[in-house]
Amino acid sequence: MPRVELLPGLPRLGEDDVLAVPVGSGGTLPAWLTSPPFGTLAPVPARLLTGALRDTGNTGKAGAITNLPVPGRRPRSVVAVGQGDGTLPHLRGYVATAVRRAQTLAEHGATRLVLPLDGAAAPAGADEVRAAVEAALLAGYRFRETSRPHPLRLATVTLVAADADDPAVVTATRAGEVTASAVAWARDLVNTPSDTKDPAWLARQALERLSGLPHVTVTVLGPEELTAGGFGGVLAVGGGSASPPRVVVAAYEPPGAGPARPVLVGKGITFDTGGLSIKPTAGMREMKTDMAGGAAVLAALDAAARLELPVAVTAVVPAAENAVSGSSYRPADVVRHVGGRTTEVQNTDAEGRIVLADGLAHARLRLGATVLVDVATLTGAMRVALGARTAGLYATTDGLATALSTAALHAGERIWRMPLDGAYADLLHSDVADAGNAPGNPGGTTAALFLRPFAGDLPWAHLDVAGPARAGSDDAEVVKGGTGYGARTLLRWLEAGAPVDPPPTTTD
Repeated sequence: MPRVELLPGLPRLGEDDVLAVPVGSGGTLPAWLTSPPFGTLAPVPARLLTGALRDTGNTGKAGAITNLPVPGRRPRSVVAVGQGDGTLPHLRGYVATAVRRAQTLAEHGATRLVLPLDGAAAPAGADEVRAAVEAALLAGYRFRETSRPHPLRLATVTLVAADADDPAVVTATRAGEVTASAVAWARDLVNTPSDTKDPAWLARQALERLSGLPHVTVTVLGPEELTAGGFGGVLAVGGGSASPPRVVVAAYEPPGAGPARPVLVGKGITFDTGGLSIKPTAGMREMKTDMAGGAAVLAALDAAARLELPVAVTAVVPAAENAVSGSSYRPADVVRHVGGRTTEVQNTDAEGRIVLADGLAHARLRLGATVLVDVATLTGAMRVALGARTAGLYATTDGLATALSTAALHAGERIWRMPLDGAYADLLHSDVADAGNAPGNPGGTTAALFLRPFAGDLPWAHLDVAGPARAGSDDAEVVKGGTGYGARTLLRWLEAGAPVDPPPTTTD
């Protein structure tokens, strides 16, 4: 990723620079481009740029782009990008569009993108700068581990904001950098092919990244510990693979943390064939990304520790490969989970909830959790219901649902609360176990109802990220492939203190 710097004014522009110009509604150009002192020295006369906008139909609509090479090559190019109504989502789109264009120019010699952020109505504050930093770094992300040669990349993104020296803005810049780094790590984990990414590899990545951070401990449970701990779900799902399962438990406990102990549980299926209920080929092609929930919770803890948040948090990732062999678990098997609850296996392709059940029960019974949030690419039904950009949220309390929805809004990740409707609970009935694992439609809701008992009486939320965890194309700071979805929402929730109660009401 490029280096990000924040300046209070436009720097001197050279032939290796690309200048972004935000275009407001109706094609309005920023005052700094048209007024002294910069206006008289502008690399492109405002009249010429206005004409180019008109010729390309760029009226400031979010994401619209007009490219202008500059005579004299100082800067080498101007990129005018629509900023829409100036909201945070449109700001992210402006930054991301400019970064992608600059990355293309970097392959031909550009090294720096200069990105002014101040709006027409007010200078960019801490929220705008943080969103811009995250978008600048994440929009330029590309997974290149398995491709050669790597193309030339942009070296620097210079963000320009009048309040750059404000301590709150400086802090926001740092938070944006840490957040983007953590999300990029999650994307790397998700995008790594499964011939490399088995459960042991995923556990090693967590150890290497997290164990050196202050106040962080990482424990990896192998097959023997899982057997002793009663992780029947994880052992069943991973039993058909030559790569044995693991459970990763990463804990961040800073000095002075309060009594709250939120635990984040992330599905870590490193590849999913469907097991004996095997998927068709087309259904397997994206299954290296089936551990995206696990990547998200690890990334959230990583960022929380690096930002030195004053809240303790634990991430639990049950990791397994759902494979086909003579030792695979079977339909009609009965699995006993941590804590003793049993599940009748009706479909081996409904494996995510089986490993999450162990993770939730372990967090509740043995890790002292006070609130539970799980994240999983769990059901195709959720992708059908909400599309590819929005996660479904189930929660047992309105306060927790509101807190996570608010965090998602600040993070720029789309979320929609779904009904945890107990009227469908009878569909989970089994004659031989406490529940069946594949009760049918409504698929997202019945999956959540399956998980609910493992959280006991604790406040619990379930994020089904089957849609937004992977992307088929670039969109704002989201890039094709693994997106790292959920890490930013969880981090914002932790920054707020991991609240579970409704916000206080005010009266006049």
